[in-house]
This record gives sequence, structure tokens and C-alpha cells, in this order.
Amino acid sequence: MAHPKRRTSSAVRDKRRTHYKLTPKAVTLCPNTGELHLRHKAYVVDGDLYHNGQLAIKNYSKVAAAPAADTDTDEE
Repeated sequence: MAHPKRRTSSAVRDKRRTHYKLTPKAVTLCPNTGELHLRHKAYVVDGDLYHNGQLAIKNYSKVAAAPAADTDTDEE
């Protein structure tokens, strides 16, 4: 089984981990609505759904989850 011959120092370990960092999300300002939104994503403004700066769905509302089926019925 492979194992290190020498202990990895904390400086070497930390230098190796310097490239792991977060990048900021691509946020843009819509020219039509003036709303900040994520690029390439649809967004809701005043109840209307917009995508790519154009109105996609008027009076948009999220779809509620379907009610769970009743499991108490005996179908044999």
C-alpha cells in the first residue's frame, strides 16, 4: 500500500489548495424591466415571467405540487 515517505508540510498543503475559490455569479441588468437577474435564466417581475429581456408568460404563478395519492384504498 502506498504511503508518503515524508510528511506534507502545512505550507505545501495550503499552496496546493489556493486554487479552490468561488467565482461570482453572472448577474445582468434587464434593459426592459431594470431588474437584476442571473444570465440565461428566466426571472419573475410583478407576476410576469421574463426570459432574454422579453415577456414569456403573463400573470405567471408557480405550479403547486400535485396532492399525494390516497393510499388507504384496498384494490385487490
